[in-house]
Amino acid sequence: MDVTLGLPVGAQAPDAASLRRFFGEREDLLPLWIAEPYVPLAPPVVEAIEDRAAAGWYGYEVRPGIEAAFRSWMTSRHGWRLDDLAIAVSPSLGTSIGSLIEMHSEPGDGVILQSPVFTDFKPLVTSAGRTVAKAPLSLVDDRYEMDFGALAEAAEGASMLILCNPHNPVGRAWSGADLARVADICSEHGVFVVADEIHADLVLAGNTFTPFASVAGGTEVRWAALHGPIKTFGLAGLADTLIVSDDDETIGRFGDLSGRLHLTRNNVVGMAATLAAYERGGEWLDGFLGDLETNFDRLVAGLPEPISLVEPEATYLAWLDFRGLGLEVPELSVWLADEAGLALSPGHWFGREGAGFARMSIGAEPQVIDEAIERLARAVG
Repeated sequence: MDVTLGLPVGAQAPDAASLRRFFGEREDLLPLWIAEPYVPLAPPVVEAIEDRAAAGWYGYEVRPGIEAAFRSWMTSRHGWRLDDLAIAVSPSLGTSIGSLIEMHSEPGDGVILQSPVFTDFKPLVTSAGRTVAKAPLSLVDDRYEMDFGALAEAAEGASMLILCNPHNPVGRAWSGADLARVADICSEHGVFVVADEIHADLVLAGNTFTPFASVAGGTEVRWAALHGPIKTFGLAGLADTLIVSDDDETIGRFGDLSGRLHLTRNNVVGMAATLAAYERGGEWLDGFLGDLETNFDRLVAGLPEPISLVEPEATYLAWLDFRGLGLEVPELSVWLADEAGLALSPGHWFGREGAGFARMSIGAEPQVIDEAIERLARAVG
């Protein structure tokens, strides 16, 4: 079956050099390893990009109402009013986390990670001269839970927690009760919480996104949350992100750093895309979320034994359990690429707790998901 990712003519999927470096030389790999939507993007966003590009002027420009549009979006989509919170613009999620590490910890300090978790967190911690303090998630009856005992133990010697909410890659949309316990533990031990909430908009039916801010107010915990349109609307190569906090000092210090290093010099096309996404992208997102539900259902119905899906609550990332194949870590990576013809993110990239799993983006056309299932079935035999 010949399938292509649902991208516009001329658009490029993950580049061939990266595919070869990570997954070998097979020519027909189906690349679903990067956390991106592989579908035609929101027409209002595409139109805004095209219109801004056609203007013929690309000089300095003040951000046109992006903060107000974001506040309105979060209120209408999630019932979260940000009236008393401060916001700063940051060029990327990594920039935000790296800056907050520098601002709220010292070299040698522990930074807590709840693995398996987004691959970029660990190098951001270690490259800053900090130490990873582990409080791994627990897999209980095929569902990931926070280990609050491990979190409390790690918090005794740490200065920061990087919280993934909703969680990449396991797909949990943490409950208010979960987040309240995190806030209590971190408040007690003086741990600053960086809440990566970049997947907030991608919560599946029957589940709810709970902002960390909603539980932090009753404690002394200090925190900052990270948001933006980059995952929701497939704009990671174009748009800025946002730092939200009730701590004016944190936002002010990031503003000083941004000013010194010129971190945000106004990508005019990215600004147009962000504004269009937050003002006119809701209808497209509703349809996309419905398609994700369908794709997850296809996976559950079609995956060959012994492969299974950890039931997701959020994101377009399928966390697939391959442990039943009995393969060692390097063997599974080779099997996925050479036997199944799939370029997926191996679970061990997210920490040793992810061994035996792999992450697949299912933000794709249904025929792409069907092809991935067929390839797995043939490889299992």
